[in-house]
Amino acid sequence: MFRFIHRHVDGQLSERAARPARLVTKDGRCNIEFGNIKYHNHFAFLVDIWTTFVEIRWRFVLLLFVASFTGSWFLFSLLWYWVAKSNGDLIGQNRTEEHVRCIDNVNGLTTAFLYSLETQTTIGYGGRSLTGHCASTVALIIIQSLIGVFINCFMCGIILAKISLPKKRAKTVTFSETAVICLKKGCLCLLIRVANLRKTLLIGSQIYGKLLRTTVTVEGETIILDQVNIDFAVDAGKDNLFFVCPLTLYHVIGKSSPLYELSADTLPRQDFELVVFLDGTAESTSSACQVRTSYVPQEIQWGYSFLPIISRTKTGKYTVDFSNFSRSVPVTTPHCAHCFETDVDQRNHNNHAGYHGDQQTKQGIDNPGFHAIDIQDSADMSKM
Repeated sequence: MFRFIHRHVDGQLSERAARPARLVTKDGRCNIEFGNIKYHNHFAFLVDIWTTFVEIRWRFVLLLFVASFTGSWFLFSLLWYWVAKSNGDLIGQNRTEEHVRCIDNVNGLTTAFLYSLETQTTIGYGGRSLTGHCASTVALIIIQSLIGVFINCFMCGIILAKISLPKKRAKTVTFSETAVICLKKGCLCLLIRVANLRKTLLIGSQIYGKLLRTTVTVEGETIILDQVNIDFAVDAGKDNLFFVCPLTLYHVIGKSSPLYELSADTLPRQDFELVVFLDGTAESTSSACQVRTSYVPQEIQWGYSFLPIISRTKTGKYTVDFSNFSRSVPVTTPHCAHCFETDVDQRNHNNHAGYHGDQQTKQGIDNPGFHAIDIQDSADMSKM
C-alpha cells in the first residue's frame, strides 16, 4: 500500500517537473508571483479597498460577511451593557422604586447582545426597548442603525459584484486543447478553435495573440518573456466576429511571421509560449470580458487538421458536435514554411516559363503580319 502511494507521488512529481513552465495556464490564470515588494506598498491595496474585497476568494468574503455582522453586534452590545450599567439597570445593582430605566429588560451582557442584534436587524420582538429617558441611548441607536445600513450595503455590493464578474462569463468560452499547423487556402497556417458555449453572443469580439520567448538583443541583453504580436483572423476578418458557433482562428506563417523559421523537426525543441486572447462584450450584461489561453510547442501539432464539427439536420437546424472540438487528423503538410514557399515559387516559375513558350509558339503560327504566297517550281523558272 505504502509502496503504491510512494510510486504514485513520485510519478506526479516527475510529471510536474517535466511539464513545461508557462505564464498563462490553459484556463487563463497568470502564473506569476511578485516578490520583494516594499512594506508601504501593501497599503495601496487598502486604498483600493473595493477592488481588494472583490478580488479575494469566496472563503474570505464569507468570513468577512460573518465577522462584520457579528462583530458589530457584539461591539454595540458592549456599549448597551455600559449604558445599562451606568444607569444601574443591571441585576444586582441597588435600584429604588423610583428608578427610571434607560433600556427595558436589559439585565446583563447576554440580553444586551440580543438587544443589539434586534436593533441592527430591525427584528423588534418587543421584549426589550428604549424608554426614551436617556439621551445617550437615542444617540447610540441612531449610530448603530446607520452603521448597520452601511455594512448591509457594502456586503451586498461585494457579493453582487463577485457574482457578476466578467471573468465568470469567460468560463463559458473555450479553446481547443491543441493547435495545428496545416495548409489553408494555399498558405501554411497555424489553426486554433474557439467556441462560445452560450447562445448569447459576445459583441465586438477581437482576437489577437502574443508570442512569449526569451531573446537576446544585439547589445547582448537577455529579455525574458519578450512579447511579439501574432495576428489571428477568421474567414470573415478578425474584428466584430459573429460568434454564434465555434470558429477556427488561423495565423498565416509567412515571412513576416515569428513562426517562419519553424519546421516539423524543430518545433518540439522550441521554448516559447503562444498566448491567445479573445476580447468581447457580453450581450446580456454589457460587461467587457477577456478570455485567454496558451499553447506551448508540445501542444502544437504539425501536419494535422481539425475535424469538422458543424452539421445540418434534415429539419434545417445546425448542430455542433463538441466531441470533435479538439480532435485532429493527419494531413499532407510541407516540412517547413521556407520549403513551402520555395516549392510554390518554383511551380510559379515553371508555369510562367511554360506560358511564355506557348505564347511565342502561338505568335509564330498566327502572326497577322505574315502572308503566305505561292512559289513556282524551279523547272518552271528555267523555262521562263
